[in-house]
Amino acid sequence: MNTFAFTKKLLVILGIATVTGIAGAQSFPDRPITLVVPNPPGGLVDTSARLLSEPLTRVIGQTIVVDNKPGASGNIAYQYVANAKPDGYTLLISYSGYHVGNPALMDKLPWDPIKDFSPIALLTVSTNVIAVHPSVPVNNLKEFIAYAKANPGKLNYASQGNGSVSHIGTEMFKQTTGVDMVHVPYKGSGPAIQDVLAGQVQVFISTPPSVMQHVQSGKLKGLAVTGKNRHPGMPNVPTTAEAGLPSFQLESWVGLFAPVGTPAPIVAKLTDSVKKSLALPEVKERADVAGVELRYLNPAQTDALVKKELPYWNKAIKSAHITLD
Repeated sequence: MNTFAFTKKLLVILGIATVTGIAGAQSFPDRPITLVVPNPPGGLVDTSARLLSEPLTRVIGQTIVVDNKPGASGNIAYQYVANAKPDGYTLLISYSGYHVGNPALMDKLPWDPIKDFSPIALLTVSTNVIAVHPSVPVNNLKEFIAYAKANPGKLNYASQGNGSVSHIGTEMFKQTTGVDMVHVPYKGSGPAIQDVLAGQVQVFISTPPSVMQHVQSGKLKGLAVTGKNRHPGMPNVPTTAEAGLPSFQLESWVGLFAPVGTPAPIVAKLTDSVKKSLALPEVKERADVAGVELRYLNPAQTDALVKKELPYWNKAIKSAHITLD
């Protein structure tokens, strides 16, 4: 076959592929869409997925299925979606602790935060809450720091797992304040909060969905929220700045990502549908009750956020000498 004939045949093949891709995008979705969650039920990530699934079902016209695939510090879910067919039917509910934390925690990560995923939208953002069991004899953050310093190594703190935001964030809190506490990792917020409520572990720095109802009921003491503003569900809990620790802030985010190579028209339709879903008044009401802040960002903005936070978390993790390998 001469060069002209080969080039002509290649253009025909590419043309057919383009037409097929456009046709597929126009009919999307024609079957259920699965949101893969890297955490067990309960906590910020699962809550965010379920906040989105019901309104997105109505907006996009197909059933949205939430599939929890916890384990291996999120890697089971991330690798599953990275290897999925890029057709818009298998999507990742991504947690900042995994997306921008794991690359610094593991030398042999089986997925790449940039090369393997196409951002669809940022969904939610959450501050964190410094919560302690009532058995800890303190009433505010200053008293807690003083007590922890006076009792080095006697307090245990829970995390959602090695390398999670609650783990990294608490290590940053230890560095900032000079306290010494023992790390007890769990597989997600649900198992962690059970032991914290039982008093087997005394401290938990986690997102509001994990601890808010227990702070409200008095089962846990809320010492401070780690954002710039007080949380509406816990108006009596001061910010870290108000509590005398302005240098410590900690925020988590959850986003929606597709496997890289997903056709642009499908990504655009998903992005538009997510934006419409999050704008529904009832979704805002449900988010407020759950203690989650809705914060939509488009694909370009979400991509910029990831690229900004990767070096920040790399520095924080390396400073705390945290590894998962």
